[in-house]
Amino acid sequence: MYEVLMFDGGVYRINELYELVEDIGGFVIQKTQLQVAITVTIAIPSEDRPIIESKTKELGGKLVEVPLAGTEIAVVAPTLGRHHMPHPVCDIAEHLRRYGAITVVMGLARGKGRETAQITADEMAFIEEYDAAIFVLGNFADCIMKEKVRLFEDIEVPVIVVCGPNISSLPNCEAVVCGVGRKAERMRHADEIAKLEETALAVEAAIFKRRNIIDEDPLCVHPAEVKQRVDELESVRQSLRPSPVVLHLDGLRVKVPYDQCKDMLRDIDIFGRKLGDLTTIAPSRLGGSTMIRILTTAQLQTRDNAQSSS
Repeated sequence: MYEVLMFDGGVYRINELYELVEDIGGFVIQKTQLQVAITVTIAIPSEDRPIIESKTKELGGKLVEVPLAGTEIAVVAPTLGRHHMPHPVCDIAEHLRRYGAITVVMGLARGKGRETAQITADEMAFIEEYDAAIFVLGNFADCIMKEKVRLFEDIEVPVIVVCGPNISSLPNCEAVVCGVGRKAERMRHADEIAKLEETALAVEAAIFKRRNIIDEDPLCVHPAEVKQRVDELESVRQSLRPSPVVLHLDGLRVKVPYDQCKDMLRDIDIFGRKLGDLTTIAPSRLGGSTMIRILTTAQLQTRDNAQSSS
């Protein structure tokens, strides 16, 4: 089983870390360099963590736990207007990035008004491309409990609700974080930062639960292994979009148009098999992107059996 960690240190002798990660069968997921400082997110076999810890100490860096690394999470507000788009939405998205997640903020097209708020099938499908969704609702318990619960009742990915009133639980969501309503300023006081931590821990618990479900029928190949091959494609190397390949719990998002890269993706060699045999590849609802969903071991066996019998 792979463990995702982040190295935080300097660029001096950083190639030694890259070589060591490769030698133990791990992967470099992401690099972020700022002058002579660098952070590197790596996926390594859990049993080899002491080796990486020793090298990190030798290089004068530190290893940071990033429990949400390898996930992409949507932070959803009822609308993008200032009525529903206060600072907490952005603060939550930013705080989750410190835990290693890639986050995106989105608003619903017709979320304004307690009785008129709605979510379309396209919006639900868009949200379900992510590993989890955080719905940041308002200050009125009656509005949330009677009307706004409709917004996420049919969403299949884990949902965490963040709201102002004290609500013990809501249907169809993993957790409710109370005490964070609409605010006109940044969340920078101690009690507000504690709420950001509470939100991050709720997301971490939901992701951990989903990882355990996936481990019951493991993926036929780890997303980090696929990413390593996808990064070698010329169209991906030429992409100017930030993080052109984003890891998910069960696949990847490649920020290259589907029509441009579908054939190249399907032909990638993964341990002697084509990527198209091990995954489903489809256009993403996020414009100009492609979604790769990795088959589980059981799904791959079923597909292979069906192909051999036909």
